[in-house]
Amino acid sequence: MKLSVVDLLDKDTLESFSQVDRRTYQACVPAKFRVVSLPHYQALERFLETVPSDYLSYIEELDLSTIDDPNALTSTPVEGSLDKSIVAPFPYLINLRDLKISNCGDENAAPLCVRSERLAVAIAASIPALENLSLDNISRSVCHADDLICNPDIPVVVGDEDIPDHPILGSELALPSLLRIPSLRKLALRDTHLGDERWTTTPVACRLEVLDLGSYVHADEDFNSMCTQRIMSAVGPSVDEFSLATTVSDNLFAKSTDTPLRRLRKLHISPFFPVDSVVDTVSNLAGSPIESLSLQCFEEDVVDVCSALEGFLSIRVERGPQFFDKLKRIDVTVTTNEDAAMGPTLEESEERAVATERLQSFCRDLHLSSAVVDAPSPDSKPIGTVAGGSTSFTDAKRFPTRSMTI
Repeated sequence: MKLSVVDLLDKDTLESFSQVDRRTYQACVPAKFRVVSLPHYQALERFLETVPSDYLSYIEELDLSTIDDPNALTSTPVEGSLDKSIVAPFPYLINLRDLKISNCGDENAAPLCVRSERLAVAIAASIPALENLSLDNISRSVCHADDLICNPDIPVVVGDEDIPDHPILGSELALPSLLRIPSLRKLALRDTHLGDERWTTTPVACRLEVLDLGSYVHADEDFNSMCTQRIMSAVGPSVDEFSLATTVSDNLFAKSTDTPLRRLRKLHISPFFPVDSVVDTVSNLAGSPIESLSLQCFEEDVVDVCSALEGFLSIRVERGPQFFDKLKRIDVTVTTNEDAAMGPTLEESEERAVATERLQSFCRDLHLSSAVVDAPSPDSKPIGTVAGGSTSFTDAKRFPTRSMTI
């Protein structure tokens, strides 16, 4: 009865209720530790020092950052490295489903253990029920990428060879080993070098449903495209939703009999994608049963993106009913470019409105749902909409999420 009551209490009431007596406190423990937020390094230290390890199993959502508390009396910089012992608690987080590891430092300045692929893979593989993993700006390790040592443009981590072997992965803690995590369903890899050839040879133990691949800033478009296509081929058979930031040039994906992406229904294209490659890339994915196509773009690219989508729709009409025959909707989300010196002029706004209406009119003629909206924000307003379901995007802006930031 107590557990049923506890689950209905808000945070403040739960805290008061837990102080009634010792038995009541024990009944409140699962609810108190279901969601844990540790906003800075000092909070992490206090948590590990005072919370019994048995309580870790109750954690379902973890928001953790190792950035120093700006109000702390003393400063303990942790941007350089974390001790390998940080991996030890993760096997006890049996209810943790979502994890984000993001390097908040400068990869070029100090590519040390804190942002090593070995550390990231060791942590992820240690979580018993991990389903959703996001890695952002993770550096390759010299242990798995000795071919990059002489490349001055790509930071490589040294000194992480002492990270303990994983019970199943052993010392193979390279990024492709993430595919050996059976529970994994969603994987996002952004701002990370994906050139490891083991993506094509690592046995796949997971059934990924959502794949989000970003481009790597220190590599050119051709290299990023090759890496993306390599990973697509490895995990494609189970992927239902895919977000990409690079072109797809291999026509293997254009044939329904050959494409590895036989379940792909939702395709998202990031705002960093080259606009002039939209038509070719989307056409090269014609072998998949895509139902929803969504693009995200910056304000200054709205006209070009709408024009590119019109070009794609024209090709669809020319090729007949078998070309993208499952397509039901096309959506565009407009993201504000924070680097822009000023907002659009009246003339530019009118031009974008015309381009938006022209695209949506074309969609209506083809019996497709469509929406062109601003990226989510408290005061966002749609540029123009046609009735239809909501669309999910991998947003270029980093909105706050329940994540682990290292």
